Amino acid sequence: MGRLSTHVLDTTHGRPASGMVIELLEARAEGGWKALKTLTTNADGRTDGPILGPEEMRTGRFQLRFHVGAYFRGLGLDLPDPAFLEHVPIQFGIADASGHYHVPLLCTPWSYSTYRGS
Repeated sequence: MGRLSTHVLDTTHGRPASGMVIELLEARAEGGWKALKTLTTNADGRTDGPILGPEEMRTGRFQLRFHVGAYFRGLGLDLPDPAFLEHVPIQFGIADASGHYHVPLLCTPWSYSTYRGS
């Protein structure tokens, strides 16, 4: 029952990042990336369901692209132009399609971190 999930924490304000746009991309064998999905986080900073559910999971290289600049501008933060972080791309591999891959993002307009969660 493999799946891919995420959650986003706005560490500037100490709360989940509600309303952040996230893109899922897959690496192409010939190079570059193929866009698969665009999602938006809910009030808990999560997507409403898995990004990839059991029927969609597969091995490969993927990227979650978090739209942090638009998120923080939407909260009224006065960001420089251009913003220091506009998009945060997290590239990762899925080696076991039956596993749970949880890729969270903790972010501010000037920093971010991630890890493989559970």
